Amino acid sequence: MADTAKIDYKNIFYPPGGILLWIIIYLELLTFGIALVFMALNARTEPEVFHESRMLLNTAYGAINTVFLLSSGWCMAQSVHFLKTENFGKSKLFLKLTLLGGILFLALKSVEYYDKVEAGLTVGYNVFFGYYWTLTLFHVIHVIVGIVILLVLGRTLSKKPETLKVEDYESGAAFWHMCDLIWLLLFPIIYLLF
Repeated sequence: MADTAKIDYKNIFYPPGGILLWIIIYLELLTFGIALVFMALNARTEPEVFHESRMLLNTAYGAINTVFLLSSGWCMAQSVHFLKTENFGKSKLFLKLTLLGGILFLALKSVEYYDKVEAGLTVGYNVFFGYYWTLTLFHVIHVIVGIVILLVLGRTLSKKPETLKVEDYESGAAFWHMCDLIWLLLFPIIYLLF
């Protein structure tokens, strides 16, 4: 007779972080996706503007920021893993590395923004830079919110790790991974395709 494993329906209907968080994540991804579709449609009507404008971006900044976010995402996954095994010291270490990746992302993005403003490539410069500023600033806001969430979770992890609920930690991790995923959509489309 086949082994009939008991199905844990809670895990099916309540994913890590809770169903509400996943609805928010899907809505955010949908919002960015729609904006990128409109950007692509505009690029078809003004291909020269989009191509020439993209050439004004620093692809190295975008690539380095991709490494920062992907590395921090990996560190966050490690932090969750170590929290689940109650290795709080390693969980804290990987959370700090996650935060470092986010801070490095914001620092380099600030340098990039400064360069664009100094060159006069602001939101009103042309339609490409309208999309560039809107989409990347919206993403930066998400990264800042993610850092705040992780700092709050980190405070609990540092002071009373045994009281930290894994579900809450997974929620923060899921939000952080959403920031990674959004950047993985933005980077190739904005920095490489047009």
